[in-house]
Amino acid sequence: MLEAIKQELIERKEELKNQRFKTIYLGGGTPSLLTPEQIKTLIDCIYEHYPLEKELEITLEANPDDLSLDYLISLKNQTPINRLSIGLQSFEDEELVFMNRAHHQTQSLECIENAQKVGFENLSVDLIYGTPGTNTQKWRNALKKVMEFKIPHISAYALTVEEKTPLNTWIKQKKTASPNQDLQLEHFKILREELQKNGYLAYEISNYCLPGFASKHNSNYWKGIPYLGFGPSAHSYDGKTRSWNVSNNSLYIKAVESKKRDFQRETLSNTQKANEKIMIGLRSIQGVDLEELWTLLNPKQKVELEKEIDKNQTLLEIKNGRLIAKEEALFLLDKICVDLFLDS
Repeated sequence: MLEAIKQELIERKEELKNQRFKTIYLGGGTPSLLTPEQIKTLIDCIYEHYPLEKELEITLEANPDDLSLDYLISLKNQTPINRLSIGLQSFEDEELVFMNRAHHQTQSLECIENAQKVGFENLSVDLIYGTPGTNTQKWRNALKKVMEFKIPHISAYALTVEEKTPLNTWIKQKKTASPNQDLQLEHFKILREELQKNGYLAYEISNYCLPGFASKHNSNYWKGIPYLGFGPSAHSYDGKTRSWNVSNNSLYIKAVESKKRDFQRETLSNTQKANEKIMIGLRSIQGVDLEELWTLLNPKQKVELEKEIDKNQTLLEIKNGRLIAKEEALFLLDKICVDLFLDS
């Protein structure tokens, strides 16, 4: 697989050739299963074939059980990785078992301690709130641990139930309860209140950072900056079209080896671009630039959208030409976006 990804990197080096890349993100799946030596060869391949900015943010997604002290030392000494995004999810063993995670509470704590010990200052952790069986005190304890470690970036998400997942099956079989939305809303409010009280900027609805530690990679994505993705299921965007590789590992490798990339592509209409701007913009602290949005709409669509914005004026506001979600709207944002979305 690693050789196939390197081959794809080389074969696609002419795409976006006029763009200097500011970030490298090793994520999706479990890249921390790679050895530091393998990670280095992959990044070396990128350095050799792509135009890069001098000050790069290079992130590795990792599971806590992969981040032993020896692994972290090797990662620090042998690779240019300068940011870790760690999938903690919870500090409670019962919740980790419920979420089918391989690690336990002790590994969560040790991996943070070890990462900081070897010199990784730019850390992000993922947390899930509102799981069945949890309570508010456990959630407060989790946030307290994050702040005790002075972790500079937190991504926090409410537990959602997806089709064709074990959780969905358990709920249908009444083996577990559905997530309680009232509890999730309470946890969401506590999250924002506690983190902002302790100096974290809520720069996106699920992302919080201390000054200077916002994710450059995700921020570029939210701004609509083109990017390239490599490997099975990886998505790319050139500003006009979005493409994604075949998800099956064997088919992916076979396609790369035969020099016939197996992927699908869609050209985004102005309406699709507008809907994405609405969704992504309202999730962020910057909001939606209305001047940019209007350029994507025909007169009829603009009138329709202005009417919907007016209907939602108790939850939305316009400041300095930007449409922004009010605090009380944030937990309802998915529904609000559906109301605002435009038909082609």
